[in-house]
Amino acid sequence: MDNFSYIIYCQKTKSAALVDPSFDAAKALEFITEDKLKLLYLINTHHHSDHTGDNQSVINSQSCELIISSLANPRFSFGNVRKVIDSEILSIGEANLKFIHTPGHTQDGICIIVNDEALITGDTLFIGDCGRCDLPGSNIAKMFESLQKIKSLPDHLIVYPGHDYGDKPYDTLGSQKRINKTLLAKTLGEFSKIP
Repeated sequence: MDNFSYIIYCQKTKSAALVDPSFDAAKALEFITEDKLKLLYLINTHHHSDHTGDNQSVINSQSCELIISSLANPRFSFGNVRKVIDSEILSIGEANLKFIHTPGHTQDGICIIVNDEALITGDTLFIGDCGRCDLPGSNIAKMFESLQKIKSLPDHLIVYPGHDYGDKPYDTLGSQKRINKTLLAKTLGEFSKIP
């Protein structure tokens, strides 16, 4: 699969979070074990199985808390779950995570700003594109609003998407504001006409 998973951790405290384990979290868990990290949180940017497929095995092996959007469907939650609201901040040692609600691809989409340096976007924003809005539960108007919210964030943030669909795996948000067709659309009408 072409999914990206991300590990956020604090060098000082060795506490960590795993974002979107996909269908196979073995390599991520191996990294966590080898670096002697303590996995406190498993974070899902949205509920699609290509991002959440290995949730249960990670939670069973690590006894961590699952972090999902407060807009997530209740049946999606299991185990020790924390639902985060828009702009909520979570600390992992010296790493600060700010959650941004970004519905559109799904109702429960979230992005994560890490230490005012990185922006993990799941399937909201890709390099050169955005997540699909033609799937069950998606909403093109909400996606446009979410992308406008992302456009208001600082240019220096490095965008780390949920899939390797672009010409490179990551990019600055400033660069994406200049070249990404979905961020260049000024109105919902323009956005809805993008192929």
